[in-house]
Parts: sequence; structure tokens; C-alpha cells
Amino acid sequence: MKKLFVISGSSGVGKGTVIKEFLKRHPGFKLSVSCTTRGIRAGEVHGENYFFLSKEEFKKCIENEEFLEWAEFSGNHYGTKKSFVEECLKRGDNLILEIDTKGALNVKKLMPDAVLIFIAPPSMEELESRLRGRHTETEEAIQKRLASIKLEIENSKKFDHIVVNDTVENAVKALEEIMI
Repeated sequence: MKKLFVISGSSGVGKGTVIKEFLKRHPGFKLSVSCTTRGIRAGEVHGENYFFLSKEEFKKCIENEEFLEWAEFSGNHYGTKKSFVEECLKRGDNLILEIDTKGALNVKKLMPDAVLIFIAPPSMEELESRLRGRHTETEEAIQKRLASIKLEIENSKKFDHIVVNDTVENAVKALEEIMI
């Protein structure tokens, strides 16, 4: 049986970029595929990017306790099916979940062997600068994200490892030390 690694981090910290670079270098690791109720976007593939479910299907999965974790963001639901994770691990995949800190702590309760890794910004100032540099959100949205980051940082104190993303290269090296 292989390991489950749960990677979380605040919006704008670069966790997606770090994970993508790690996976390029280590094809023996697999990124978990989550379920969502949001619509499929151009270029996305069911079962590859997400498992696209109707709201009714998702609700039934919640009722049947099929999720390791789930959450609602912007009116859509996202979740990780227990069966998908268990199948990957039995098959011998090293699996990475990229989810929020609250979900990560739920996974740890159900799968105590999971390794929780928090990707942290070099500083709050740097994170705010990255968020503003995207030019994709309103000031109100940025303030909301900054407020939620405080909760995520508080939750990260319960994680197994914290990796500071000062550069992608350094963050990937830190992940390699933890995961390989």
C-alpha cells in the first residue's frame, strides 16, 4: 500500500504550480480527481479533471457518507470520494490530494496515515502581493481571501509538515525530502 499526501495552502501561495512541477519530476505520483457539481469547462475531461456530478448525485454521496471530505465554494460542491482514494492506494499509486485545510484535517481523522503538508507563503505581504498581482479579483474578494488565510494558517499548525514557497524550486525540493 502506498502513501496518501494531502497538500493544502492559501489561495495565491502557488501550491498548484509547486504540485505540477513535482509531478513532472515524479510521474510515479498521481493527483487525486475530485468530484464537483460545477459545469464542465472547455477542454476538461470527466474523470480526468473532475468527476462532474449533478447536485442530486452529490447530495446522495453526502447522505451515503461516500466522501472523505467535501465543501461548498461559490455555490458549487467539491469532494473527494473514499472509494477513489482507496482504489488508487490499493493499486499502488502514491496519491496527492490538493484540498483546503479543513478538508485535510477531515481526511486525517478518517485516514490517520495520511501525510498533511501545508504550502505557506514567505510572508503575508508576499501573499497579498501575489493575490493583487493576478488582477482577477475585486478588492472585496481579496480582503475575503486574506481573512480566510488566517484560519488556514491556524489549521496548518495541526499539519505534519509546512513548506515555505519562497521559490518553486525550493518548495519542490522540500516536497521531495518529505515525500520520497
